[in-house]
Amino acid sequence: MSDTMPSPRAPHWLYRRESLPNLWLIQIAILVLALLPEFFVHHHAHFPGQGMTLDASWGFYAWYGFTTCAGMVALAKVMGIFLKRPDHYYDDRDDGVRDD
Repeated sequence: MSDTMPSPRAPHWLYRRESLPNLWLIQIAILVLALLPEFFVHHHAHFPGQGMTLDASWGFYAWYGFTTCAGMVALAKVMGIFLKRPDHYYDDRDDGVRDD
């Protein structure tokens, strides 16, 4: 057996610390591009007769999508408190079957 260990592979470029500023810039550029059409599109409210005109506001779908996504993440965190199992949950077998 040789004394030299193979060198660990370099992490993927998405996981390198020097890539973080570029990733932030790409993300911000995508967000700006997603909001850019809002300047050129006239939105109509879906339910103006009921006094609901919030969906015709500037950037509604962007902030609504972000708020909904953040809410789902928060709900998943809360649900995880009640639904998670211990790390060894599937390793504990009391049915008398042996793995060896």
